[in-house]
Amino acid sequence: MSNGINRSVWAAIAFVLPFVAVAVPEWSVAFDPAVERGRIKPMHAVNNGPSKARSNQTRSNFDEYKALHIPYARLHDSAHCTAYGGHHVVDITGVFPNFDADENDPASYDFTMTDEYLDTIRRAGTEPYYRLGQSIEHGIKKYGVNPPKDFAKWARICEHIVRHYNEGWANGYRWNIKYWEIWNEPDGNKTTADGRQGPTWTGTMEQFLELYKVASLHLRKCFGRSIMIGGPGFCGWDSWKDHFLPFCAKENLPLDFYSYHGYFIEPRNLGGVARDARKLLDDNGFTETETHLNEYNYTPDWADGWVYTLECESGRFNQKGAASIAAVMCVCQDAPVDMLMYYDARLGSGMNGMFNSLTLQPICGYYAFLAWSRLAELGTEIDVNVVAPDIADKPQLYAMGARSDDGRLALFLVRYSHDNNVFDTRRVRVALPNGCNFARTRCMITDANRMFTDTPLIDNGDNTVTVKMQPNSFVLIEF
Repeated sequence: MSNGINRSVWAAIAFVLPFVAVAVPEWSVAFDPAVERGRIKPMHAVNNGPSKARSNQTRSNFDEYKALHIPYARLHDSAHCTAYGGHHVVDITGVFPNFDADENDPASYDFTMTDEYLDTIRRAGTEPYYRLGQSIEHGIKKYGVNPPKDFAKWARICEHIVRHYNEGWANGYRWNIKYWEIWNEPDGNKTTADGRQGPTWTGTMEQFLELYKVASLHLRKCFGRSIMIGGPGFCGWDSWKDHFLPFCAKENLPLDFYSYHGYFIEPRNLGGVARDARKLLDDNGFTETETHLNEYNYTPDWADGWVYTLECESGRFNQKGAASIAAVMCVCQDAPVDMLMYYDARLGSGMNGMFNSLTLQPICGYYAFLAWSRLAELGTEIDVNVVAPDIADKPQLYAMGARSDDGRLALFLVRYSHDNNVFDTRRVRVALPNGCNFARTRCMITDANRMFTDTPLIDNGDNTVTVKMQPNSFVLIEF
């Protein structure tokens, strides 16, 4: 009997112990407005733009998008959105539908839907970043991602698209679009298990290198340094990057910017990828070439766990995807990345963690961009020191500070963890700089329960304040 009672007692204790509150160490943050670390970079660029309402039956997110002050919108996979114009927009096959037509004749081009789409983006205060090439094709038959029949003609078609938007050709515009990217993910040419050819390029690496050579040299000859020519948006499926840059160096090809993609679990890994990309460029003599991480998103699983991935990016666990966005912004601000572009702001995309796909209303990820736009408005990054010793081996807390020329300050704190077993709310003590007026301090929190909600800070009475942060949350404190 006594043994039975003892077993029952220990069973009860074992059940209760996991729920006993355990004190966790307080984290601390200090920042120094006097120590400058450079300009806040465009870490809040995206793929794709807003939609404008055309009738009472259409929806629009134009005003909400405009409020973010997004610097650039990359035009990739735009053809997958009917609100932008579907397969009549952006892609070479959409703008120039008959490859056998005369590329010098304006009548061979259909700019209508692309004109409207780019105009909408520009009216929102965002600059288009034009991807010359094709949207991804997952179908069994490929239409636009095959190597062009004539590389020189393809280059001349690209030339006329540039002339339409920058020089007024074919009743066009003088928008001075800066960035022109040649293709997207040519290294995504692997045949799938069911026999489908690569969704982004069906040719060989040698064919793509030749296409880039022909197109980049032709565009440089036509437009000189008035535009930035680059690419090719590597997805990292293969070692093409190890061949592309030596080829460009050997052939003396234009490469004003180098673009690549990074889908991740751990944000800090993207900092390592950025450093590798910068070293590869420098080693090949491209020391002045900009680096653009122009696709990224939190992606724990591309296969069996794809539904969970979408739930984190845009579904019921969106606060996790949102925190990952904010963490990546902080990491890349201090890494050799000149531009960071989220994939995807496209309407209806399951990877759009910014807007609800049905209502187009903002969801958690939207507020990471709103917070960064506030930092970018201030302009100057300042020194921030984070002390969180109990998680040194598994970092969760990211921080960014900004200052304006007239003395306004902001602190951006991000708590992100891929681990679903992290549940505790953490107290983060923030040391206020000398002269900071606590009464004029504002704190906006985004987490599982709040979306950029004004929340009072705890005044500790010793020139510090405390904010409580849930797992996968972020806070913008403005002074």
